[in-house]
Formats: sequence, C-alpha cells, structure tokens
Amino acid sequence: MEGRLSVREILLRGKDLVGQKVRICGWVRTRRDSKAGVSFVEINDGSAVRNLQAIIDYSRFGNLVISELLPRLHTGASIMVEGTIEPSPGKGQDIEILVSHIKVYGEADPSTYPLQKKRHSFEFLRQIAHLRPRTNTISAIMRLRSALSYAIHDFFKKRGFYYIHTPIITTSDCEGAGEVFRVVGGRNITEGSEFFGRPTYLTVSGQLQAEIYALALGKVYTFGPTFRAENSNTRRHLAEFWMVEPEMAFCDLDGDISLAKEFVTSMIEAMLSECEEEFFFFQKFIDEHLMDRLTTVLKKGFEVISYSDAIKILSQHARELEMVPSWGDDLQAEHERFLTEKMVRGPVIVIHYPRKLKPFYMRVNDDGETVSAMDLLVPGVGEIIGGSQREERVDVLVEQMTLKGMNIEDYEWYIDLRRYGSVFHAGFGLGLERFIQFLSGIQNIRETIPFPRTPGHALF
Repeated sequence: MEGRLSVREILLRGKDLVGQKVRICGWVRTRRDSKAGVSFVEINDGSAVRNLQAIIDYSRFGNLVISELLPRLHTGASIMVEGTIEPSPGKGQDIEILVSHIKVYGEADPSTYPLQKKRHSFEFLRQIAHLRPRTNTISAIMRLRSALSYAIHDFFKKRGFYYIHTPIITTSDCEGAGEVFRVVGGRNITEGSEFFGRPTYLTVSGQLQAEIYALALGKVYTFGPTFRAENSNTRRHLAEFWMVEPEMAFCDLDGDISLAKEFVTSMIEAMLSECEEEFFFFQKFIDEHLMDRLTTVLKKGFEVISYSDAIKILSQHARELEMVPSWGDDLQAEHERFLTEKMVRGPVIVIHYPRKLKPFYMRVNDDGETVSAMDLLVPGVGEIIGGSQREERVDVLVEQMTLKGMNIEDYEWYIDLRRYGSVFHAGFGLGLERFIQFLSGIQNIRETIPFPRTPGHALF
C-alpha cells in the first residue's frame, strides 16, 4: 500500500494510481446514499480545491458496520480511508477510491455544524473564523498565500538579496502619520513609566531599519507583519498586515521601478504555474475577468506617468468622478482605479508626487516641489506598491524632518547613515494582502489573511 497521500497528490497522479491501495485522511464534505447499496463520500484534506470521491460498497462491509458507520459520516466529520484507486465513471473526475477500511476520528453534529453544502457569505464566515479555512475559497486563498510567500523569498535569493528580520517593536514612526500602536505593559511597570525606557510602538514598516543593512550589505529585504492604527473599515485596509520591503544601495528611482515591475510579473508567472487549480476556481467563482487582467499585465507591461500628468487626465474626466483632485491632493482609490481600469486598462506607475504628500525620507527632486517617489497601481485594487529613491543628502534630509515637525534627536542614527559613507539608494514596500486581492480577484482584504485585524475586531 502507498503511504498516506494528500488529496492533491492523488488527483495530480490520477490514473497512474489506478489499482493501487492508498490511505488518506481528511474531512467529509458531502455524503450521498444510493438505493443500490452504495454511499458516495466526498473527502477533502485542505490540499486541493477538488474533492476525492470515496465509494462505500455496503456489500464489502457487515450490516452492523454500515448501520454504525453511516450515521457518523456527516459533513465536517474527520476520517481516515483506505482503499483502491479505480477509474471513475462519473463526470468531472478521472478516479475515485473504492473503500476497504474507514475510521471516523471526529464527528460533526449536522444540527449544529455551521458549514453545510451551500454557499455561505464571507460576512457569515468571518463570524466563524475558526471554521472558515475549511471552505473552498478561504483554503484556496491560503494555499495561494503560502505559495506566494515561498516565491517571494526565492525571487530575492536568486537576485542576491539578504533577508533581514527588522524589529516589530520600534521607536520610529516610519510614515510620520501618527497611526501607531503604543506598546505598554510589563509586570513591574508603573503608570507613566516605559518598559524600554522610552515610548515604543508596533512597527508600521521595516524600511528605516532595512536601510541600515542595505548601506552595509548592498541589497536586503524584509518580509513580516506591520501595524497601522488607522480607523478605516474598508475592503482595502487592515490594522495588521504583511509587507515585502526591499532596500538597495547604489540604486535610483529607475532601478527601483525596474525591480518592482520584475517582481510583480515574476510573482504572477510563478503563481499561475504553481496554483493552476486555484486560479481555475477563482476565475469560475470569484472573478470571471481575473485571467484577462493577469495576462494583460504580462503582455502589456506597465505605463509610467507623472503625478502631474495623472492630475491632468483626471481633471479632463471630471464628470466621471465623484471627486476631482487638484495638484497637491492625494490620489484616492477612485482615482487609482480610474487610471488603471478606464484610461490605461492595465497597471500604471505614477511617479514624482508632491513633496508635501510623502514621508520625510523620499528624495527631493531638483524642482524642490516633488520627490522621487513611485506608486504601482493595478486594476481592481489600486496601489499595491509604494516606493522611492531615499534622500541621501544630510542637509536636505534634516530640512525634510524639520518641515514634517519631527524630533530630529530621535533620528540621529538615521542621519548618521548619510554622514558616513552616504550613497544613493532606493526601495519599495508591497502589501502582501492587497497583492493577493489582485491575484485572486477577492473583493475584501479580510479574506486574504488567516486572522484579520480591523477596528473593533480581533478574534483569537
């Protein structure tokens, strides 16, 4: 007998396994009984979108076994099945398993088990977040997330980057927006005192710390959780999310853009190859235009426009927008999607934003009004990457900090990086969950992360 196999492996190997005995463990999705003395049990172990059909022929079991077994095989029950792989006469499947032995590990009372054979809304599933991974959609997205995470590390390793673990607890507010979670507590901490001796926060980005190592190792990246205390309940925002942040010494804005484009296209290609079954599912049940959008990115590439040109384009189409931006206004989700979905019909990279809109670390352009920044926008989601060339000039960096009202003493270490062996350098940040939204077509970002944290909601 083959050892225990996953449903995915059995389905991939298909008819090559015909005649062989196998063992699988999983959960019952459905059970259908026929009058011909046969039960059809759909089993899934979370490894695949499709189920494996198990055939229980009553004649192969004693009446007592059948009478005790079938009442326990409800949707949600966990089981082990041994049997022989046979060709399947049913539609939509090549093989099935003819059961010779079955064991029930854990039952699921059908009168109380909330996941039955029907489509459930995502809002309902969030209320039973501990069970939602057993659904087709969430399990498919989590397999995609896992494959994408591995591909991200592989991408950077092949290009000579070093993986740096930046701190989750930090004294810096990278974005300068004040949307940080304060870290307090400790058994012996009294009111008004600090565990670390000074105010600390959950990180909003690993960028500043990554710059330290980029200016020593050349090319580095971080990949970890970040936190924003932003009171925003939208389909695009989370309080806790994961960021991919490369930082590169001796790199300018053009090099930054080049890496961002290569990263996005490489990840799309890798996922289409690695998660073929999941993409068929997403296309069928979530977004019928998904594959068209993804292949458009690969075929058409990215259009680069300046922020000033973007404002001109949006102003010319004022009647089609709820809010028309003026120069100096930040681009809203409506504007990002209009540019990508209506004007370009593909991904757009907007560069050279007004200085006042962007954080202190972005390099000021020669005009004194804009910075060497770039945002990569995609249809259906909007911004998934934000990056820039970093300011390497001490005097301009201090000026930027002063204009932003920052306490320069808190960032002396950051200024030191410019005092000693400063070089031009650049980097960007990609929000993993928004990228998964783009790749899967899922509308709400809460479905892209195992345990969503949003204002007022933090289960587990």
